[in-house]
Amino acid sequence: GGYIPPRQQPADSPRDDDPPSGFPQDSAPPGGFPQDSALPDSAPPAGYPQGGATQGGYPEGGFAPGGPGQGGSPQGGYPPDGFPQGGYPPGGFPQGGYPPPAYSPPPGPPPMGYASADDKTWALVAHFGGAAGMFLTLFFGWLAPLIILVSRGNQSPTVRAHAVAALNFQLTWTIVAAVGAITVCFLIGWFILVVAWLVGTVIGIIAGLRANDGQLYNYPLAFPLVK
Repeated sequence: GGYIPPRQQPADSPRDDDPPSGFPQDSAPPGGFPQDSALPDSAPPAGYPQGGATQGGYPEGGFAPGGPGQGGSPQGGYPPDGFPQGGYPPGGFPQGGYPPPAYSPPPGPPPMGYASADDKTWALVAHFGGAAGMFLTLFFGWLAPLIILVSRGNQSPTVRAHAVAALNFQLTWTIVAAVGAITVCFLIGWFILVVAWLVGTVIGIIAGLRANDGQLYNYPLAFPLVK
């Protein structure tokens, strides 16, 4: 029935309110974890630049690992020395894929005495063609002027005038040459052939030179057989 004092516990024995053994004081996490639950800034793994990746998953600077100088490509997918943005090579065609139109100088004034350069060309063919026909064949000096008259006479009055003049002259001297051929058994016949050949050739060349200067040559010794 008497008072029994409490039993004294040893100083190094655990108390009832102490945490179980195996845990550090103040509820700290187990060993191997830092105190403030925040991971320290650690260096990135080998092969990646400092500072991490930019937004979109690419490293800072616009180059993936192994970029220019290491086989990679710059940002955007184009090779370092390839085509610029837009897919066109430097110095190539502009946008649209068509080359710029070539510059053509304005046409010059027409030749003197003609409406165009074509008219002058056909007029010269009529005169020089008649002279060449007379020189080569003696009997076909009229062929070139006739072709020019039929093909171009209805398109240009100037060409028609030159072709008619040359045609009438060559027809006249073709007739003279035919007369010489008929009388070739006589001495006069040979003379007529030579004169017809010389006149038809030389006068035809003179007419062509005048036509080159823009003049309509008035053939001498020509009958107006064609109007």
